[in-house]
Amino acid sequence: MLKINRTKLPELLAVWARGARVFVPQEREGTSVFTPWEGEGQLTLGRGNTLEPPKDLFFPRTETMYRYQVDGAAATLATLPPLEEQRVLVGIRSCDARSLLIMDDAFLTKGYVDEFYRQRRENTRIVALACTTAQPTCFCTAFGIDPGRAEGADVQMWPLDDGYLLEALTDAGQKLLQQAGDLLAEAGDTPLPAAAAPKLKVDVGGITEKLQQMFEHPYWTAVSRKCLGCGACTYLCPTCYCFDIQGENRGDSGYKFRCWDSCMFSEYTRMAGGHNPRPSKKERLRNRFLHKLQYFPERYGKFACVGCGRCLDRCPVNVDITRVIREVKEVTL
Repeated sequence: MLKINRTKLPELLAVWARGARVFVPQEREGTSVFTPWEGEGQLTLGRGNTLEPPKDLFFPRTETMYRYQVDGAAATLATLPPLEEQRVLVGIRSCDARSLLIMDDAFLTKGYVDEFYRQRRENTRIVALACTTAQPTCFCTAFGIDPGRAEGADVQMWPLDDGYLLEALTDAGQKLLQQAGDLLAEAGDTPLPAAAAPKLKVDVGGITEKLQQMFEHPYWTAVSRKCLGCGACTYLCPTCYCFDIQGENRGDSGYKFRCWDSCMFSEYTRMAGGHNPRPSKKERLRNRFLHKLQYFPERYGKFACVGCGRCLDRCPVNVDITRVIREVKEVTL
């Protein structure tokens, strides 16, 4: 176990930035988000989780997929060069670390590999930061997540009053710590700080089986009444990965790009002929909760929610997934 003084953290980030692009929580326009470390900035590692999850570092809001050129009856297709940039993501919390494993399932398994996502994922080292305090909207432990130790991280950090403890969890993490040189010192018998204990509790046991019997239940009409369909929950969710593919034509050339979309929008399922299998908020809100708590567990064996609490914190009408779970378990079939 190694230790670094809090005042030396910018130096450590600078060392890692020599061979990679470093992303770390910083204040931007009054909120905390993951942005590149450029040698100066206001770090927000001690302010709890970021408002925006780091998923756009792996699955960007908008990205070009390929370009094309038409010449008479012939057409040429230009794919983009491999994404070779090395990156270090510092300060990710246990909930968001789990979310990357969920995104891995969606983008890298079941017979299809998304190359855009894969390259970013493989080129990124993960330095996780343990949570020692929980926000009122946190409920990660409901899904078996340890706030004090992140799954899939290369390095685990723990905050201290005067600095941080660091432990390498992989060979790649060991190389990161070796790069730090004299910035790190042996921690000796410094005890690990206690992990956060979220006060928001919810029991997800049996929820998938209950939902399997509730597709046509009137509960969905009742819970959807106050939903605005704004999509804030999906854009702030670290495990939502809906996207649309669009094209831009400019004379004889153009390009295809994909961008984030939301199952909460009516256009998402609207077909070319005008039919929409999810015509109202009821069907769309139902789909969101069934995907998180039924469809994803059926397909991948895990819930597509990590209890980060962002949707609870930012939903303008307080549509609360923990309340939905409790109410669903009490519904009479």
